[in-house]
Amino acid sequence: MDMDYVKPQGIVKGMLSTAEVKQNLPVHQLLMRGALAGGFLAVATSLAVVAAVETGLWIVGSLLFPFGLCLAILLGMELLTSSFGLLPCATAARKGNATPRRVLANWSWVFLGNLLGSTLYAVLLAIVLTTGGTGDLSAVGTKLIKIAEAKTTYYAAHGMAGLLTVFTKAILCNWMVSLAVVFAYASTSLSGKMLAIWGPTVLFFAQGFEHTVVNMFAIPMGMLLGANVSLSAWWFWNQIPVTLGNLVGGMMFTGLAIYYTHGNVTSVPSVNIAGASQERSSANPERYPASF
Repeated sequence: MDMDYVKPQGIVKGMLSTAEVKQNLPVHQLLMRGALAGGFLAVATSLAVVAAVETGLWIVGSLLFPFGLCLAILLGMELLTSSFGLLPCATAARKGNATPRRVLANWSWVFLGNLLGSTLYAVLLAIVLTTGGTGDLSAVGTKLIKIAEAKTTYYAAHGMAGLLTVFTKAILCNWMVSLAVVFAYASTSLSGKMLAIWGPTVLFFAQGFEHTVVNMFAIPMGMLLGANVSLSAWWFWNQIPVTLGNLVGGMMFTGLAIYYTHGNVTSVPSVNIAGASQERSSANPERYPASF
């Protein structure tokens, strides 16, 4: 079991290696992987809401939601909140071509991919929940409407204090979500990675913090079902401040914080994602950390 643990210096190597891989992906890959990641988180969110409604306990849904993040991370998809934590580390380490301009371009394409995947699932689920627009809403549909309104009109009613609150909740969210991504590098086994991802993810979801990709599903979903939320309210009172808050939380509280704490790494080994597990089987896990 001890061989499964990767020490913090090895975790930083994994972060930098993965950041290089992400930075070099072509646009079509960023869009496709981003769309799939958005879809995975959307499905997990809808499941969490179903579980919460049926049991009357939000914590039950919170315990189920992390499986969506596990799918996105461990299948090598592109999630904006993860990239907020990883790519600035490559820039700080002067690795490859991770210039600020290229990092911003990468984030933009991933944002678009996440948005496409999340909203597509929302449209498909709306068809299901309304029986193609002909049926009455279930308790789950009603809950989704309330969630969309709580994420927008509630903050709007509090003006600048609402904006400050949603921005702060977004910082706290991606502190935890990006920590889940980074913590997964501490293990070289599938079970270890899933456990590492699960814990911090529950911490964010159970406390109702704000995640930009989750909201790309949750708010349009409520709007499609009849929530009293306008397009401008979605973006001004949630999507934009949440994205910015997630950026601060992932980059400052996790990515750069851990990099500058344990980043006394002079070189990063070239990692072949497809063959990484084969290399690690005969190598020190600290030297060759897990890569997603």
